[in-house]
Amino acid sequence: MTEQLSGLAGDRVLLGRTSTAERVAGILRSRIAEGYFPPGTRLSEDGIGGALGVSRNTLREAFRLLTHERLLVHELNRGVFVRVPTVEDVEDMYRTRRLVECAVVRGLGDPPYALDGLAGEVERGRRAAREGDWAGVGTANIHFHRELVALAAGERTDGLMRSVFAELRLAFHVVDEPRKLHEPYIARNAAILEALRAGDREQAERLLAAYLDVSLEQMVEVYRHRVGEAGHGA
Repeated sequence: MTEQLSGLAGDRVLLGRTSTAERVAGILRSRIAEGYFPPGTRLSEDGIGGALGVSRNTLREAFRLLTHERLLVHELNRGVFVRVPTVEDVEDMYRTRRLVECAVVRGLGDPPYALDGLAGEVERGRRAAREGDWAGVGTANIHFHRELVALAAGERTDGLMRSVFAELRLAFHVVDEPRKLHEPYIARNAAILEALRAGDREQAERLLAAYLDVSLEQMVEVYRHRVGEAGHGA
């Protein structure tokens, strides 16, 4: 926990003197999405509140917001913990991703598209793979899809998917073979990028839909072996 908290101190500048529970929740959501707080981690009110320089009431409200987003869970007499997603959570995440991400690609206007962010994450994933940093590959993968959703330039869409991608990171933590999970999607992301560069959004959507179907099947199989049909942390 000490290592996770050390990074939060640098986020105090983001809060300033007009700190709000929503901003605190945004910082914690980002930290969860980056993998700093794995599933099952107990979050210390004193530690996090001190690192961010916010009151206990503000922090509790932030915890409440993230509990509503299914990123945290409150256990009576034990405290607040980062959730462990269930099999059903994983299926729902991918159902949401398919609906939103494919709709974003389908709704793109005429090319060319603003693809620098996507290209940067493909390269970031390749670089992490060369270094054997498979968690880093997973992060680049999530960022690639965040950039893809951002092509829609919709605040509501971005807000919805920020929570979904943070929850997805929690699901990734359950997988004990991150290379097996993430490595194939470097090439799949690159193929989606190339289809968009060519202005072929129909092909990009087909590739994306196939990608998500395969990824869902893989994740559900892992979950059924690792946490069982019912899962934990509901």
